[in-house]
Amino acid sequence: MLQLYRTLEQLAARKKRQKEREALGDKAPPKPVPKTIENQRIYDETTVDPNDEEVAFDEATDEFSTYFNRETSPKILITTSDRPRGRTVRLCEQLAKVVPNSHVYYRRGLALKKIIPQCVARDFTDLLVINENRKVPNGLIVSHLPNGPTAHFKMSNARLAKELKRKGKDPTLHIPEVILNNFSTRLGHTIGRMFASLFPYSPQFVGRQVATFHNQRDYIFFRFHRYIFRNEKKVGLQELGPRFTLKLRSLQKGTFDSKYGEYEWVHKRHEMDTSRRKFHL
Repeated sequence: MLQLYRTLEQLAARKKRQKEREALGDKAPPKPVPKTIENQRIYDETTVDPNDEEVAFDEATDEFSTYFNRETSPKILITTSDRPRGRTVRLCEQLAKVVPNSHVYYRRGLALKKIIPQCVARDFTDLLVINENRKVPNGLIVSHLPNGPTAHFKMSNARLAKELKRKGKDPTLHIPEVILNNFSTRLGHTIGRMFASLFPYSPQFVGRQVATFHNQRDYIFFRFHRYIFRNEKKVGLQELGPRFTLKLRSLQKGTFDSKYGEYEWVHKRHEMDTSRRKFHL
């Protein structure tokens, strides 16, 4: 009962403030910004400044520069862990509809270190591996070819297209737009460029399809939508699927090598997760 009374008090106070703001019009003071974990995050010294000459030099010389200079066009190989179950297979097939010029092949017992040279010989630019545990997709490896880097993500909350409520019609063959949100540090910048390089550089806007990688508190939420402009102010969205959430576990130099690989960054939970307001991407 006490909680209900407090809620009614808060609602009445909110309506009172709203009427006061409407009465003051343009003279109304700006709305207070609510405190959130995101806007109180601890400053990271590696935060990227777009005007930084060092950042510009790194972008011009890193492993993704040939893509952003339009010297190469993405060609993606999507594969799985050994003996994938139906759910993982369907996720691969649906992901192939999202990422243009992607091809799904199954492992058949081959080690990744044997698959990678074959990919390079066939001009694939990226290798995506979806791992599973107990029939559920639980990991994603993205290896940029031919020289890396390789990122390993934990995957959670994977949903196939048919499991989404109010799902739109199947995606078309148009090249989607790509939205990258909140990849603000040097590490996040690298991960964002890695995701961007999976898609052809020039989207086909007539298809009205958007692939979004949204980083929030170091969790990367992937969504695939079709949009329509209802009027000058409103936009309608239809989710096409699939959807999933990623958490970066490691970033490795070069292509995949679990035994001798050199790691640029590894998530060490007990050392790095000391504050709720400290983020790495």
